[in-house]
Amino acid sequence: MTNKLNENLISNLILEKSKVLDIGCGNGHLLKFLEKTKYINGQGIEISQKGVQECLTKGLSVIQGNADTDLIHFSNNAFDYVVLSRTLQATHKPKNVLTEMLRIGRKCIVSIPNFGYWKCRLQILFYGTMPMTKSLSIPWYETENIHLCTIKDFIKICKLLNIVIEETYTNNDHTIKKLAHPYSYWHNLLSKESIFVIKKKK
Repeated sequence: MTNKLNENLISNLILEKSKVLDIGCGNGHLLKFLEKTKYINGQGIEISQKGVQECLTKGLSVIQGNADTDLIHFSNNAFDYVVLSRTLQATHKPKNVLTEMLRIGRKCIVSIPNFGYWKCRLQILFYGTMPMTKSLSIPWYETENIHLCTIKDFIKICKLLNIVIEETYTNNDHTIKKLAHPYSYWHNLLSKESIFVIKKKK
C-alpha cells in the first residue's frame, strides 16, 4: 500500500528495466506505476484473493502468497529490487521477512509508519489509548498491524541482522525529505513515516 509521494520516490530509486518484486502489492497500483515509469519486469505477491484478482485484471504478474511463509520459494538474488511498502508491521515474523528479502533482492526498499511519531506518543500519554493517525487510521481491534515499531526500532533490527541502510527518507504527507542523520531523536519524533533503502553487509 503506497501513496503518491511514496510511488514517485520508489520510482526514482529504481533503475529502468530492473526486475522488481513488490511484497504485499495490494491492487497492483505501484507495480503498474513502475511498469509505466521505469519499464520494470515486475512480480507481485499479495495475500488477499481480491487484491490478486485486481492485479490480474491490470495485466500484472502476481501470485497469491504470504510474506511470512512464501518468500522461501524465490531463488537467491532473483530480483534487483524488493519493495515492502507499509507491510512489515503486518507480518508475523518481521526479522525473517527482512532476511528473506535481502536474500532474494540485491537492494530492498522498505517503508514503515512510525509509531514513535509525536502524535502517537501524545495520544497514549493523554488518552491512554492506542493512537490513530492518517497512516495508522484503523482501530486496534480491526487493524492488520501486529508489529508496529518506531524508526529507532527498525534501525536496531538492521544492526542486529547486519543490514546496511544506504538511504533514509521521511514522508510527512506533503513532502519527502532525504535524511543525513536518520538516527537522530528528532527524526524519530517528527516523522510520520520513513522509507529505507537497505542491502546486505558484504
